[in-house]
Amino acid sequence: MEWIKQLFGTEKPIIAMCHLRPMPGDPYYDKDGGMRKVVDEAYREFTALQEGGVDAVMFSNEFSMPYLKKVNPETTASMARVIGELMHEIKIPFGVNVLWDPFASLDLAAATGAKFIREIMSGVYASDFGLWDTNTGEIARHRVRLGLEDCKLLFNIVPEAAQYLAPREVSDIAKTTVFNNSPDVICVSGMTAGVGTDMGVLARVKNAIPNCPVFANTGCRINTIEEIFKIADGAVVGTTFKKDGKFENNVEKSRVVAFMDKVHSIR
Repeated sequence: MEWIKQLFGTEKPIIAMCHLRPMPGDPYYDKDGGMRKVVDEAYREFTALQEGGVDAVMFSNEFSMPYLKKVNPETTASMARVIGELMHEIKIPFGVNVLWDPFASLDLAAATGAKFIREIMSGVYASDFGLWDTNTGEIARHRVRLGLEDCKLLFNIVPEAAQYLAPREVSDIAKTTVFNNSPDVICVSGMTAGVGTDMGVLARVKNAIPNCPVFANTGCRINTIEEIFKIADGAVVGTTFKKDGKFENNVEKSRVVAFMDKVHSIR
């Protein structure tokens, strides 16, 4: 797990989510505000996260609801524009997540130089977005075709708003995912963004794969991060940084600073 410290500068990183507002092609895209509004809001949120002291940032089309399992080109292009306009401001490691499309996530990483992606890359799920299948072997080959062997893959094995189609224990899923795919990180989520990761599930996963990093993927709060870090090797944090801790609100720098102060006191 030495690569974690090399990449993030710490052994238990906090990866902050920069949730991009709806973009062209999305049902709730603000056509009047246009892409200028999307970029400007992303700049404000990213600045608050970086100045607040997080270890890394992940750009995600979180408001492209309802999500597609294969995104359209305009989404990836729009995200590339946002990151491109912010590039001169980015001083910390960053990753990308094009929901819910690992191929598009890799494409975006290749275009922007992202150091990691997070996605659903293995398994079959029944989800709010329909039957959710993956193509793990082709994802691995696409990564190689793009020359992204150094881009870290964060496998989410407990996807939000979805359930594994086969009746398998999560610890078994973790074991076979590691055996078959050699993920860089396994992520464990709650039911939706902002909903806490089940600590029992988190512990079972970590016990099953002690030599693979495990990150808590949702619902980390200032009053729970200490317990989470007794098990997890890192955390992906989004909603708790927002005003009143609500998913739909904007990031507040003061909440980021307070959270990171707590993190620094325990790690």
